[in-house]
Amino acid sequence: MCGRFSQSQIAELDREIFKLLSVPTLPPRYNVAPTQEVAVVRQGGDDAERSVGLLRWGLIPHWAKDPGIGNRMINARAESVADKPAFRNSFRERRCLVPADGFYEWAKTKHGKQPYYVRVLGGRMFAFAGLWDTWRDSTGNTLDTFTIITTEPNDLLRQVHNRMPVILRPDDYDRWLAPPGGDPAGLSGLLKPYPAEQMSYYPVSRYVNSPNNEGPECIRPAEEAAAEPGGADGTQGTLL
Repeated sequence: MCGRFSQSQIAELDREIFKLLSVPTLPPRYNVAPTQEVAVVRQGGDDAERSVGLLRWGLIPHWAKDPGIGNRMINARAESVADKPAFRNSFRERRCLVPADGFYEWAKTKHGKQPYYVRVLGGRMFAFAGLWDTWRDSTGNTLDTFTIITTEPNDLLRQVHNRMPVILRPDDYDRWLAPPGGDPAGLSGLLKPYPAEQMSYYPVSRYVNSPNNEGPECIRPAEEAAAEPGGADGTQGTLL
């Protein structure tokens, strides 16, 4: 599962790597949570340029009667994304890139769940494989939403969680964003765990547990937060 992530470097999104003509001015995000609006990269038709838009996290299929279904659609499993009714049309026709520079996972410990911040080596920005759709309500208002595809964990993340988000290599962005009409079944090979040796993680404070909390404190290593009076989450310096 991927239930929180960061876009703290979104203002420095590499236009060359993502093939963007422009990047809107967006604030850094350290604790992106479901149902919030998030920067997503999409592409239109064959010759259309790529663009960055704000989409709500939690995919609402265009045929859904109740938009509340989106709360349960923050992730799509790679193993069934091509066949599951909620995702199969988007998998064929509406794929997107979700820029990020890290994500969070929680591991069970004897002291409760411990949050970890996961990054690729070097801390650079990367992209999750995502799907999007447009939902229209009874009055004609539209809402664009997205989901993040997950797969089995690599050897590193298996120590923390039994799933991980699909991270695409930059060389695969073109293929993933290719307009409808190709063979979507051929994309399944991209939905695999990112190499463990190219990732790292470290424990962070439980300050990140609340989606209302934002800022660099979310990604600060737990031992640094605990060393300060009161700690980043009000635990009075207790190492979490």
